[in-house]
Amino acid sequence: MKVVTVVGARPQFIKFGPVFRALRKVAVEILVHTGQHYDANMSDIFFRDLDLPEPDYHLGVGSGSHGAQTGEMLKGIEVVLLKEKPDYVFVYGDTNSTLAGALAAAKLHIPIGHVEAGLRSFNRKMPEEVNRVVTDHLSNLLFCPTEAAIQNLEREGIQEGVYRVGDVMFDSVLYFGERAKERSEILNELKLGPKAYALATIHRAENTDDSERFQSIFEALDTIAEKELPVVIPLHPRSRKQMNALGLSFPNLRVLEPVSYLDMLRLEQEARVILTDSGGVQKEAYFFQVPCITLRDETEWVETVETGWNVLAGANTQNILQRFKDVKKGARFPDYGTGDAAQKIAQVFVQQSSMVPTVR
Repeated sequence: MKVVTVVGARPQFIKFGPVFRALRKVAVEILVHTGQHYDANMSDIFFRDLDLPEPDYHLGVGSGSHGAQTGEMLKGIEVVLLKEKPDYVFVYGDTNSTLAGALAAAKLHIPIGHVEAGLRSFNRKMPEEVNRVVTDHLSNLLFCPTEAAIQNLEREGIQEGVYRVGDVMFDSVLYFGERAKERSEILNELKLGPKAYALATIHRAENTDDSERFQSIFEALDTIAEKELPVVIPLHPRSRKQMNALGLSFPNLRVLEPVSYLDMLRLEQEARVILTDSGGVQKEAYFFQVPCITLRDETEWVETVETGWNVLAGANTQNILQRFKDVKKGARFPDYGTGDAAQKIAQVFVQQSSMVPTVR
């Protein structure tokens, strides 16, 4: 069996890693990197940290509007699929790379496996939500991390080919968490003590492309850094571009270039609190039992909120500051699996790949 895997952004590299190690035992894998994240700090360093192979195809699409970026990816992926003639296409998460991979495969009647299926924020203004919904309705094997994800799919009439396997990011955190403690020197380099700083990440379009939300969030972070404790923020290229465009400067923040996966895990492990708009970082905070403040109005990871480890703060400065003052540890978290989601995905693939799927 041959599988073409489509990835393009750093959260997908993290999710792909455990599945790659499991799938390569049962299938030939062809890796396509769309180039959605093309900066060395956003891409190359992750492949090295995660022990991932060099991509078989690098499309080099880069940045652009959603339509232009997805269209370029679609064209490039179609060429690869026509050449490689895979038995399956695997896509991950909710990026434009996910959508492009699913569309290209569906148009060519190639079955699709969607890792991290069934998540919903119920906000169609988010491009990620549109990508999730469309991809799920095109997919043949839907690998869900939680029971809530399965229920979301059931409400949309998707019941065939749905499997609860656990969270592949939990697999990755278990696999690399100890390595981060052994190898990362970032705490020493930044002279940070355990539980003596806050960690922040901002990258979602809803925050970076809205100047009012963007400025409000950073004003809150700057205030926390000035009055409460240091705030470390590895700055996403999208946020840096917006900060420069608006002529903003926040002198109290410890702004870093994007960091490696191991360094990011180490920063998360020892943070007192994490403030983020990233779905992946919300979960990693949860896995490390670090309180999280989500700088969005909703989250697809509802379990983290229900157990009290995560609170929604939106983008209002005062609301963020109040949530920071009230932050506390939550209850024991629910079942995200036992760190073997990738193995379960491989098992399902072996069982189902001999069948001829019905393309939705």
